[in-house]
Amino acid sequence: MLTIKPLPQNMSKLPVDFRHPNRALIQGCFREEVEVAGQTRNFISYLPENIEYCQRCIVVCPPSDENPLEFLEISGLKELADRQKLYIFLMEKEGSAWKTDGTDADFMNAVYVKIQARDYYVTMQDNIYALGIGDGAGIAQTAASRMSGDWSGLMSIGDLDAGFVQEGLPGMKEREQGNLELQVSAQKSQLPVWMVFSSMEGAQNKAVTEYWKEQNQVLDSVFSGEGADYIWMPTPVRMTDETNDEKVAQVRVTTGRSDAVPEMIETMWNYIGSLRRHRGQGSKNLRYFKDPAAYGAALHTIEVDGMSRIWYEYVPDSCTPDKTWPVVVTMHGRGGTAETFFDITGLANVAQQRRFIAVFPQAGIHQQKKDGLKNILLWNGFYDDKHVDDVKFIRVMIDDIKKRLPVDTERIYACGQSSGGMMTDMLCNHAGDIFAACASWSATENAVSQKTVMEESKDLVPYMLMYGDRDFLCASKEEVPGFPYRPLDGIRKDLEHKMEKYGCSRENVESWETYPIRWWCYKNAEQVPMLTVGVVNNMVHANFPEQSRISYDQFFAHFRKASDGTLYYRNKPVFESKGE
Repeated sequence: MLTIKPLPQNMSKLPVDFRHPNRALIQGCFREEVEVAGQTRNFISYLPENIEYCQRCIVVCPPSDENPLEFLEISGLKELADRQKLYIFLMEKEGSAWKTDGTDADFMNAVYVKIQARDYYVTMQDNIYALGIGDGAGIAQTAASRMSGDWSGLMSIGDLDAGFVQEGLPGMKEREQGNLELQVSAQKSQLPVWMVFSSMEGAQNKAVTEYWKEQNQVLDSVFSGEGADYIWMPTPVRMTDETNDEKVAQVRVTTGRSDAVPEMIETMWNYIGSLRRHRGQGSKNLRYFKDPAAYGAALHTIEVDGMSRIWYEYVPDSCTPDKTWPVVVTMHGRGGTAETFFDITGLANVAQQRRFIAVFPQAGIHQQKKDGLKNILLWNGFYDDKHVDDVKFIRVMIDDIKKRLPVDTERIYACGQSSGGMMTDMLCNHAGDIFAACASWSATENAVSQKTVMEESKDLVPYMLMYGDRDFLCASKEEVPGFPYRPLDGIRKDLEHKMEKYGCSRENVESWETYPIRWWCYKNAEQVPMLTVGVVNNMVHANFPEQSRISYDQFFAHFRKASDGTLYYRNKPVFESKGE
């Protein structure tokens, strides 16, 4: 029998198992609060036993006549969560039934935001799916439609009543004759949808189906299968590049099975849960999940300073053992994992096409907030005021890789986003003997306070920085004297330090634009581009798969470093490549 446990008052008191540093520190059912329109609302959080951080979430609006805690078990959601290691969050109603005036839809969207706060656990950012059942179906529909570019998927089981339609999806209203008028917004955000109705005959059920068909820009042809009576596929005509956002959102409808809740939830989840949404340029992008294991990447584990450390290696078949091949090490952001960054970056696709070995290590742990979790995954963090030496881990990892794989030691590169961008800059500054070039996305080493003092490498490592013009961690809103772009103070100091170290002049800079990126390239006296900065138009603190290709094709591939430390640019030696 499930029971509600009290949340710990001080999460920092809970010990971390160094054999599983990314494991959630609490497990079971807990009641949490969220503010909605000035009122406190409650929801129940379920964390399965031994669940890791950074896993997918389902936010559930259960039938109003069901006890949420009991419904967690009878619906099959607990079993599904236990088996697939999902976070489940169930809304608790106020009064006798869910309200169709939009307040409960706002409540559901507030839960979406709240569960990403990292106060008691770490969910996978933005990979959150809405599920509504019975009269909760309309609440989930309304919530997802209001944030269709944020949710990763929508599942609903139950007919949609007139009250929902009247107050529900944007642009839908009842005419005086009782018919429905459908108006879809010009800005269409695709969202995978699976709905279960008693039949398609009801005006509301049909109208909502038409809404999502238009929103997802599907074909007129209808298919069936995998438990769905109707499947509308997105149009195969692509007007935009699909590197970052794939047009994959289907509209699926099952009829006559609204009583088979456990079976239908799992059936729907098998499709809906296969898609994930990630932040990128312009919007949050939707793509099918790339599972490292299914893709052919190998998971490796090693112990460093008493902590179990892991990484994925992807070696394309074309990287045969009779030759040596470049290596690109790419590092995830705070709270992310090696698995998620394999998916987010698309770097394995570039590795396959350009023939290099892609490596995805996982960060050590850090206590981000006072009295908070002690095992947030973050590069070069601290545990009980003791430094977690991730530079050492990367060195150990690379040594291990070189013993087993055909590595071209002259062409080892590093890149990463956010905390991984800071770590990339640290490797540039403090492990220059290993890396031929480094590319940080969304951060530099000094963008946040660093408590650790490490000896700076004498090797001069070419450096690229890419960040969004709306990135809170990198971009200033004010003009910055001496810079044609607007770096925040910490970023500015890092760039100025590199210019001085590399012998680059602010006047010796080239600028060009390959939309959505505006570039500035600083050269040294030998006209070698040692420092390159790219500012991405209309992007927040994020990165997108195209950055992986840009980093390799436009930057990494031009540099190599010989065993004696000589840096080569396009196979010509770079003079004064090593500091005295």
